[in-house]
Amino acid sequence: MLTIVRSLALNGLEGYIVRVEVDVSRGLPGFDIVGLPDAAVREAKDRVRAAIKNAGFEFPAKRITVNLAPADLKKEGPVYDLAISLGILSSTEQIAPGLVNDYMFLGELSLDGSIRGLNGILPRVSLLPCDGYDQVVVPAENADEAALIQGIKVYPAANLVHLIRHLKGEDIINPHMVDAHKFWTSRSITGDMSEVRGQLAVKRGLEVAAAGGHNILMLGAPGSGKTMLARRLPGILPGLSLDEALEITNLYSLAGLLQSNQPLITERPFRSPHHNTSMSALVGGGKYPRPGEISLAHLGVLFLDEVAEFKRDVLEALRQPLEDGVVTISRVHSSVTYPAKIMLIAAMNPCPCGFLGDAEKECSCTPLQVQRYLNRLSGPLLDRFDIQIDVPCITFNDLENSPPGESSEIIRQRVQMAREMQTARFGKEMCNADMSPAQLKKHCLLNKESMELLRAAFNRLKLSARAHNKIIKVARTLADLAGCAQIQIEHVAEAIQYRGMEMKYRETRCWYR
Repeated sequence: MLTIVRSLALNGLEGYIVRVEVDVSRGLPGFDIVGLPDAAVREAKDRVRAAIKNAGFEFPAKRITVNLAPADLKKEGPVYDLAISLGILSSTEQIAPGLVNDYMFLGELSLDGSIRGLNGILPRVSLLPCDGYDQVVVPAENADEAALIQGIKVYPAANLVHLIRHLKGEDIINPHMVDAHKFWTSRSITGDMSEVRGQLAVKRGLEVAAAGGHNILMLGAPGSGKTMLARRLPGILPGLSLDEALEITNLYSLAGLLQSNQPLITERPFRSPHHNTSMSALVGGGKYPRPGEISLAHLGVLFLDEVAEFKRDVLEALRQPLEDGVVTISRVHSSVTYPAKIMLIAAMNPCPCGFLGDAEKECSCTPLQVQRYLNRLSGPLLDRFDIQIDVPCITFNDLENSPPGESSEIIRQRVQMAREMQTARFGKEMCNADMSPAQLKKHCLLNKESMELLRAAFNRLKLSARAHNKIIKVARTLADLAGCAQIQIEHVAEAIQYRGMEMKYRETRCWYR
């Protein structure tokens, strides 16, 4: 007898329906699973057999064939255990045929018949409602996560026996409801900008970066506060909307990084990979492609400390995601795309020893060593940093005598106002850094004086077309922070100052003073 049970699969973050076709027929006992299953799916045979027996049902001594359709797409993970077991029970009439027709089933079975939680429940359930299906059975521990999607009925099941009693109408499982806003708590940002003494120019650069979603590169000696400043950047970013929180949670669910007591990510991510990170760990990859650090930082901050110590090919792999806001991972049989709309903040020393240009400590590096060290950042990658800023060493007077600076909350309010101006301008949640050439031409008109200043800087610094556009985008953000409808010459002048690398090293391309 043939039974069709439906489940959900993923290709990247794109879900699709899988028909779990179970046929139980006469013949030599056997259990085959076809339809491009991976090892975890093939191992379902042993889990399903033990779970059915230990739940008090009879496992048939017949020929069992399970087809996972469509057969041309790779199936991975234990997500189909529950659907396969129900298909067998229905085909052997231990439960009435037709009871499983109105549901999608997701869940891994333990040998005792309990239903274990899964990674990637949220992106799977996000596919619903579709094709008339709006009911899904999920593991009980994934119930909050699945119920975040509106318009569907989520039934949490703890074990196979309880689920079958529900299907028979003997012990009804009520649809699980959840209010997403209950997971929003007060912001638990570590560190405040007021704790950083001095460094007013760098704080200003970070505020501009946060207001416009710009990438920023900080160059300074060891101990100047680069890492401390970078870790306080999330505290001045605006809060997440519900749609943004769901986007991030989709990725963390797929990666298995959701905490059981926090099924919704409500704060912007801050990812800081080590400089030994591989390319696949940073941009994503693997035999079955998974999101990397750049995707896990989606709508948040990716911080590359000691960026010059990263491998050259790893850094170059960032160029396309920074430009497009997505990562595409291609394999022989398919390709997957993950979102990667990030703010990139990088920090580095000015030379191998770290003290080039320091007023107190003498640099021990040769000009050739300095050039080789700083040339680890290629010109095309450097172009993608909208803001490049020096972080000077802190003096004793700065540490002991300077008054506390503005708090992160005060700075965040200004950033929020600038972001609201951008939302009104573009008609959607979008930052100045993401403007297309057409939007740049429409929203960033320069007066005659500003145009002349930009032309002089372009010719003198030998800027690229990308750097030219980034200066205008930063100037637009500076105008937003000032509450100005039009870009003024002072905004262009400050934006040009943030092209610090071109200004300092334009003659020799060797970064030493």
